[in-house]
Amino acid sequence: MRPPLEGVVLVTGASSGIGRALAREVAPRCSALVLVARRKNELEALADELRARHPKLRVLVAPCDLNDRAQVDEVLLDVQREFGVVDVLINNAGFGDMSLFDLSDWDRNQRMIDLNVTALAYLTHRLVGPMVTRGRGGILNISSGFGLAFLPGFATYIATKHYVTGFTEALRLDLTGTGVVVTQSCPGPVATEFASHTGNFTGQEIPSILEISAEQCARESLRAFELDRALVVPGVVAWVLMFLNDLTPRPIRRLLMAQAAPHLRQLQEKSRAGAP
Repeated sequence: MRPPLEGVVLVTGASSGIGRALAREVAPRCSALVLVARRKNELEALADELRARHPKLRVLVAPCDLNDRAQVDEVLLDVQREFGVVDVLINNAGFGDMSLFDLSDWDRNQRMIDLNVTALAYLTHRLVGPMVTRGRGGILNISSGFGLAFLPGFATYIATKHYVTGFTEALRLDLTGTGVVVTQSCPGPVATEFASHTGNFTGQEIPSILEISAEQCARESLRAFELDRALVVPGVVAWVLMFLNDLTPRPIRRLLMAQAAPHLRQLQEKSRAGAP
């Protein structure tokens, strides 16, 4: 069973990073592409690029705040009028935040939960039923290696990605035998603007050996999706780390991770106080 990537594909968070790379990867294969994100100018530029490279490709630019249910519903109406159905949904939109939970901003936590969890579940719920009825379709959820692990400083973000992991695994079981492919991708660090928006207060950059490109992440995610794999961890180093994570008993992981928490608290408190 293979997802119908030759049909209509909807990509969220398509204006940059992994979402943009995914759109570029599927563009030569699909008949129509729906690009969803908040930033209209970036979407228009990507759409122009893809139309120039693939003259037969139909592209719908759909600026949308996925946390606004009315805007999501309007986008889905536009898609129905333009293309009829969505064959493949790629849930990529999301953002993270680095903060010890008691020092975090609640409004940012709420927006993160709304986007990473509620918007993903709502869009999936709206589109997966017709896929089941047709007996074909696909859902690719771009999660995170944080959906398979835990560490201090990312409580809300990690919680949202654990939701995506559990949701995707259960959804895949729910749809057994329906003809709908369900896959999740759990990458480690990816070279996108994502990291710069997390509020990194440590002053430390991600080691280059851990980081992969958005293009590599998109290629490996789509390859696993087409092979009907339940889970993929793009990048060799990230895969090894997740493998070792699975082998390590939870109490040991908890003990190891706890050692970093006091240092992170000190760094964040200094950052909040404006200390050099």
